[in-house]
Amino acid sequence: MNVKSYQFKNAKTTPPPEPLAATDDLFAPPQFRSRVIAVSSGKGGVGKTNIAVNLGLTLAKRGIRVALLDADLGTANVDVMMGLQPEYHLQHLITGQRSLAEILVETPSGLKIIPGASGLPDLADLPDAQRDVLLRALMGLDGTVDLLLIDTGAGVGRNVVQFILSAGEMLLVTTPEPTAVTDAYALVKVLAGYHLPISIKLVVNNAQPQSEGEAVAQRLATVAEQFLGRAIEPVGVLPRDKNVPQAVRHQTPLVEFSPYSPMAVALNRLAERLWSDVEIQQVTGISQFFRKIMALRSVITG
Repeated sequence: MNVKSYQFKNAKTTPPPEPLAATDDLFAPPQFRSRVIAVSSGKGGVGKTNIAVNLGLTLAKRGIRVALLDADLGTANVDVMMGLQPEYHLQHLITGQRSLAEILVETPSGLKIIPGASGLPDLADLPDAQRDVLLRALMGLDGTVDLLLIDTGAGVGRNVVQFILSAGEMLLVTTPEPTAVTDAYALVKVLAGYHLPISIKLVVNNAQPQSEGEAVAQRLATVAEQFLGRAIEPVGVLPRDKNVPQAVRHQTPLVEFSPYSPMAVALNRLAERLWSDVEIQQVTGISQFFRKIMALRSVITG
């Protein structure tokens, strides 16, 4: 059954649900489940974080309540890309120095940022107490946001895999470059090895012309289906845009730096496609994300 709160065009008129308490009853279905999407890539340098930031802003400006978690625990840089200088970050949260509410940064557009901290160990390598603090804090977001975007690290490391499998939905970012496509396929292959249900959506960035990106997307989807038995849904092609590096240098998200540029327009189309006609049965929810990531921590190895 379609839920209006998940419909892109009706997001602004949706009454906010009551916040959920972070309890130990992880199997109890929440009154409202937040959608969780991991934004990932097979290799660095394909624009993953840039897409996560601009996608989050685009959705937030449409009235959708979005939180963006900078989960690249090695080289967190969402705050840098947005020109933010947060006083607190994940390190302060997991060590108990600050609460999630204290480290969370809300932008003028309404996008909530959970700043990462460069140099943190992988989630699987964190002491149990610190890992549990982080995940329970995230669980408390369930129902208070419509969407939790997780900007994971790049590659096939166990931290990345753990976040993706637990989210249950991934936006896979690649470019037409052969190395990027090969590494994207490698990530899908690793995920397929765990035989867990996951929705994989593919976006091809920095494509010129459009037909090149479409061909790459179709080829990757066909190969994954044929050799891995995994369905990949192409959801968009983002064009090469001279405004992108300028926006990065100005530490301003593209959709604010040049809102009518070719890529900004394409990001709006991508946002609408991702958000429209979502079935509630497809939504993981942050509480279930928490439960799955706890179960997977002893299964996933690097």
